[in-house]
This record gives sequence, structure tokens and C-alpha cells, in this order.
Amino acid sequence: MLFNSLLFLLFFVIVTITYYLLPHKLRWMWLLAASSYFYMYFKPVYILIILFTIIVDYCAGILIEKATGKTRRFYLILSLVTNIGVLAFYKYFNFLAGNLNLLSGLFHGPQIPLLDFILPISLSFHTFQAMSYTIEVYRGNQPAERHFGLYALYVMFYPQMVAGPIERPQHILPQLHRVNTFQSKAFITGLFFMAMGLFKKVVIADRLGLYVDPVFNYPHGHSALELMVATYFFAFQIYCDFSGYSDIAIGTALVLGIELMQNFNFPYLASNVSDFWKRWHISLSTWFRDYLYIPLGGSRVNFQVTCINLLIVFMISGLWHGANWKYLIWGLIHGLLLVAYQLFNKFNIRIKGFTFFKWLVTFNLVCLAWVFFRAGTVTDALYILNKIFSGGSFTYSAGNLMSVHELWYCTFIIIALLLGERHLRKAKDYSNAGKLLLIGGLVLACYFLGIFNEAQFIYFQF
Repeated sequence: MLFNSLLFLLFFVIVTITYYLLPHKLRWMWLLAASSYFYMYFKPVYILIILFTIIVDYCAGILIEKATGKTRRFYLILSLVTNIGVLAFYKYFNFLAGNLNLLSGLFHGPQIPLLDFILPISLSFHTFQAMSYTIEVYRGNQPAERHFGLYALYVMFYPQMVAGPIERPQHILPQLHRVNTFQSKAFITGLFFMAMGLFKKVVIADRLGLYVDPVFNYPHGHSALELMVATYFFAFQIYCDFSGYSDIAIGTALVLGIELMQNFNFPYLASNVSDFWKRWHISLSTWFRDYLYIPLGGSRVNFQVTCINLLIVFMISGLWHGANWKYLIWGLIHGLLLVAYQLFNKFNIRIKGFTFFKWLVTFNLVCLAWVFFRAGTVTDALYILNKIFSGGSFTYSAGNLMSVHELWYCTFIIIALLLGERHLRKAKDYSNAGKLLLIGGLVLACYFLGIFNEAQFIYFQF
């Protein structure tokens, strides 16, 4: 079920009204049933996959808490292997098999048959959230949850199932246990975040997609200028799409009295790549930091090992986004940029007084890396970058693209976003009346300016 659909609006209204009408002891059942329906809307049979991992992790959490010594580690490994195994099978089997087939074909060897199935929706998100639970229980930061229904709800809570944020158990489980009374301020603030997220998704991201998609789908038919514009437009398309979805998730949960973590913090204002990853998809970057980078040694080891750790983490992060070489390369680029940043720090290289210059370099490096993320293939990405940097034709011919008028319109809404989003976020502290006026304005803007084609969450399109 897409957040930017009339079906979701109806679903949200019914779920929210019923939630507040029910007594506290029944609310978890209602939310779990609603979350199950939300998940099963895409492909009902896949509920069995998530149920399987929920049962494994629920039992593993209790066993980890009761066990001692190596037995605790065994149960943790069992849980992690189960989760990673399910994720690897559904998301990476065909990728691995395809590459092995190419290698085997060079020697006229046997071929592994590819599987024909649709990837379970949001599998990467709820798998990582489930893994954080058993890891935190193992570390002693979270008591094992005895209430099976509440643990299942922790994994399946519908606002965050599609695009996160990827939460930690110590933040969410206590909120699921507590009695949430209706709070008008939280309710209206939640609606405000939902309206702001919808605006970013349908007014900005989807409209930018009208230009970006034709260019990246057929890069050989476009000039260097058109490819460059598409690259910058995609940077804002993916930001508005992803952060818009996160805002809707945060707002939907807040309407129910549950607070989710902030997932984006103006990432394109970052002055270096390290700062960018402290602002972009915060729930994922902190997940990799706490559960992979630091266990590998983090920055506590020697400089060479620290650099290797960064490369490992970001290549895995790239593959987390998709089973394709282009995502691995995208992650590797960010890993190399962070290694370069570490080198600057190691040799105490400082660029003082050039804040704008540092921002400009960072933003453009991030945009260039996005080419690998969005391009159909690695070959297409290399072609796009080569054409941009080789000084090809800088002409603009609308053709099947936007008119010059529409191009300026998209540029205007990007500038408006840069200037206005920070002020919009501050609006959460306004009075209820002020927030209601803003909600009305954002909804009207979505109605008159949005394209209303119910475009999917962008991570599902590649």
C-alpha cells in the first residue's frame, strides 16, 4: 500500500479512529492486525516469511537472556544467520547466481537456474530492525520481550514498514507498552509531518521524475546538458521521495502517540561526506556504525584497518540498497570519499574560511555518485559521466522531456525547498491553529500541483 494513495488515506483514517476508540489492552491487537493487512496488501503469502523470522527472533531473544557463556552467542548467531539467510535468498540469490553463471559460461560450465519471484516488500528494512533486537538483547541493552504480539508489532508497525526509519527496540517497545492518551498537539503535529512528506513526494519528487526517468532510461539520446540536469534533479528527487516517505511515517506514528527517530537532517547542507552520512538516512547509517563498523574495530584500530573497515561497511551498504553491481560501486565511491576524508584528517589538512567551497564540492561529489545509483546499468552510468565530463553537446531539446517553462518550474521548486524546508520543520512548534493552516496549504498544494499518479516509493523502482 502506497502512502501517496487514496486507499492509504482511507486505511489511515479507519485505523486511527478505531485505535483511539479501543481500550489500551486491545490496541496492540488492532495495530498488529492493521499492520498485517498493510503488509499483505502487496503479496499476502509473504506474511509467512516475516512471521517465520518473528518467531525465530522472539524465541532467540528469550533464550539469549536466559543462557550464559558461549550458548548466548550461539543463539545470537542462529538468529542473525536466519535473518541474513532469508534476506540473502530473496534479495541476492539471483544476483549471485547470475554472476556465477557468467563466470561458469567462460569455461562452458553448468548454469544455476534463476528463481522467478517478486522481492518481498521492505525486506531489508524490517530484517535490520529485527536484527537490532537480538543484538541489543545480547548486549544487555534491552530485556527480552515476553509479549509475542508486541514483539511482532515492533517488527511490523505499519508506518515504518515501507521505508523505515529502522528503529531500535529500546526506543519503540516501551512506547508500545505504555498507555497513549489522545494528545491534540502530537496529533496535529503528526498530520503536519504527513502533509509535509506528501508535498515533498507528489509535488517535488514525482514531478522531477517526469524529467529524470526518460533521461536515465535512455541516456544515449540526450545531450551532456540534459544528462547534467537529470543528475542534479535526481539528487533532489530521491531526497524528496525518501525523506517525504520518512516524514509521512514519522507523522503517522505520532498521530498514534508513538515517536520515531529523525531520518534526515538537511543532508545536502553537509560540508563533507562524513557530515553527509550523519544527515542522510540516519537510521541506516547509525545501524551500520553500531552493528558493523564498531564491531570491526571502527576507528580504534590503525589507520589502514580503519580505511578497510569504511570500505567494507559502505560496499555492504551499497548492496543493502539493491542486488546490482551499480549499488556496490555507489557504496564503494562513498567509502573511498570517506577514506579521503580520513586522510585529510590524518595529515591535518584544513581548508579554512571556505565553507561554501566545501559544501559545493561535497554536494557535487554526492550528485556524481548518485549517477551509479540511478543509471540502469554500470555501463550507462559510465557513459553518462563520460559525456558530462568530455564536454559534449550542451544543447537542450525538450522532445519527450519537459518544456523550458516546466524546467524552470522544477528549478524553482527545488530552490523553494532549500529555502523553505528548514522553516517548515520549525513549524512543529507553532500553535495548533498555525499548524492546521499549514496543513491545509500543503494539502491544497498537493491537490493543485501534485501529479497524483501514485508513483511508488523510489527504492522499489530499481
